Amino acid sequence: MKEIARQLGVTVSTVSRALQNHPSIGLRTRERVHELAKRLDYVPNPTAINLKRRRTHNIGVVLPFLTEQFFSTAISAIEDVAISKGYSVVVMQSRNDYERERLVVGNLVKHGVDGIIVSLASETQNNSHFLEVNKHGIPIVFFDRVARNLPNSCVYVDVTAGAIEAVEFLLSLGLSRIALLNGPGTLQATDERLKGYVTVMNRHGIPINRAYVRSVNLSKEDTAKKMGELLDLPEPPQAVLAFNDYVALDAMQVCRQRGLAINQDIYFGSFSNLPFCSYLEHPPIASIEQFPHEMGTKAIQLLIAGIENPEHFTREEVVIPHKLIVRQ
Repeated sequence: MKEIARQLGVTVSTVSRALQNHPSIGLRTRERVHELAKRLDYVPNPTAINLKRRRTHNIGVVLPFLTEQFFSTAISAIEDVAISKGYSVVVMQSRNDYERERLVVGNLVKHGVDGIIVSLASETQNNSHFLEVNKHGIPIVFFDRVARNLPNSCVYVDVTAGAIEAVEFLLSLGLSRIALLNGPGTLQATDERLKGYVTVMNRHGIPINRAYVRSVNLSKEDTAKKMGELLDLPEPPQAVLAFNDYVALDAMQVCRQRGLAINQDIYFGSFSNLPFCSYLEHPPIASIEQFPHEMGTKAIQLLIAGIENPEHFTREEVVIPHKLIVRQ
């Protein structure tokens, strides 16, 4: 830019504005600047431009596991919107570990991302690392696994309403001994599933059997252990509402190993409605569709709005409608 300014006898600031087609620079000057820039093979340095504007056009995304189809679907939606708006996406995995989540969030801040989208790790109980990000003025949007006690926007499905609908469906099949294979106690969604479960059982006057309510850490091993405990009860459950499709599939495998026919000897309901379930011979008979693509799309839209118009930022809670999917 200095060389262009020297050759044309104008200031560097004039060259800068001319290259951006600023209306304050006359048409003839802009044409001369663009012509010489082309001859000199001038290419703008986006790093320098972003540094001056204090923007990197990079967005960080922190997920429990990228390998899970639910989160990979959300990432696809996030990337589509981000790229269309001129942003790049940096994806990090917490692997459901609090310390790892804290570390990757800190690294994203150090690398100067403009904003962060987060789905909480199952082990996260302390939100102090997110409060630190807020102090830096970097917007955060939570989705699916959200922290509603923080002053950040969040996008989620009404899990309690979904659990109510799923349990009501299982009861409609004539099944009264319904167990709940719930998630870790650290997740808000775990409490919401339990609330929906208890609501329906109380509504129908069915006593809550505490032995039927189990929490799993979402690992295959823990799910297998808890499902085995349910089957060993004097009166094993006739149906199980699982935390998600992955938990349901791990639990169903234990049942098959015990010689039980899925959706005949024991029924399963779950959350997520992941596409691969349609390829299974005996998938969960019902699943709550949580629309990860819609959640990812809304999360990135809220984040970009917060980045580009910080002075007009207001916290939003967006509830994506769920849908009970029944498989015959």
